[in-house]
Amino acid sequence: MSYISWFADVDLSARPHVGGKGASLGELQGAGIAVPPGFVVRTAAFERFLAAIEAEYPVRRRIESLRGEDLSAVTACCEAVRRRLEQAPLPADLREQIETAHARLCGAHDRALAVRSSATTEDAADASFAGLQDTYLWVPDLGQTLQRVRSCWASLYSVESVSYRRSRNLPEQAVAMAVVVQAMVDARTAGVMFTRSPTSGDRSVITVEGAWGLGSAVVGGEVTPDRWVVGKVTGEITAREISDKAICHAPAAGGGIEARPVPQSSRGAPCLNDEELQTLRDIARRVERHYGCPQDIEWAVERTSGEVLLLQSRPETVWSSKEAAPAARAAGNPLAHVMTIFGGRR
Repeated sequence: MSYISWFADVDLSARPHVGGKGASLGELQGAGIAVPPGFVVRTAAFERFLAAIEAEYPVRRRIESLRGEDLSAVTACCEAVRRRLEQAPLPADLREQIETAHARLCGAHDRALAVRSSATTEDAADASFAGLQDTYLWVPDLGQTLQRVRSCWASLYSVESVSYRRSRNLPEQAVAMAVVVQAMVDARTAGVMFTRSPTSGDRSVITVEGAWGLGSAVVGGEVTPDRWVVGKVTGEITAREISDKAICHAPAAGGGIEARPVPQSSRGAPCLNDEELQTLRDIARRVERHYGCPQDIEWAVERTSGEVLLLQSRPETVWSSKEAAPAARAAGNPLAHVMTIFGGRR
């Protein structure tokens, strides 16, 4: 069985096998949008790994026996399950396939990688696991990559994720985890952009938010990003909010990331110039056109080349959900409102 898929070989239809993030990256690459190269450890690998553990320790049955409101029981169970998954050895055939894919991606020398959880139900219409599982940045070598793959699988059993599933009575058999492994972007600047205003819902504009260094500082709320509002059609920049960006996320010695102080001369300087904003606008329009609906996009500008790369694109949900909700409950009797207005008079 093949446990690995490359981005070039998947699209949104592969979500049950590569998760939401993996499917999105494959779809973007297929649409001609630049993304960092990489592969996905498919859900079949997770099932193979979990089956070996469940032969002695029935993980899914234990999770389904939990009551979501019993936080102490959920916490104890999750800690035990995560410990088992992170310490269990990988089946030999699975390990071999990941090692081969890692060598193909990295070439003769190790390169820093991002190892990212990709749950099958993240960004789904009826349930979203986005942000509930783990991502690991600047993973330096094969050994740590193998460990981080297990850590991503284990994060499916975080207290937050399990509580979410139990509160909705989601069957555990329907939940699986793929893992994205891709080249790390040495980002000079990174952030997010929305192809409709997140504050007003205006679909005629693109809102761009960014800061120095890796985008994890923006996504995690550790820095107030610069913010621009750009006309989707005209390209006119109608709002500029340049913040004091005191820290940035950068690679740490030995792997992972750390917060570093931004030089005083750069703290109050815009992290993007107008030309880069227009490049982001063009990309955002292409992505929205491809998907046919407003998007929430993660992006990064490579430090040396200046190339803009996309790390994720998912449907915008806040305003779309509001529009999907009915304005009022349909009346059983369409004339009921008339009778109410006139006090029941004949």
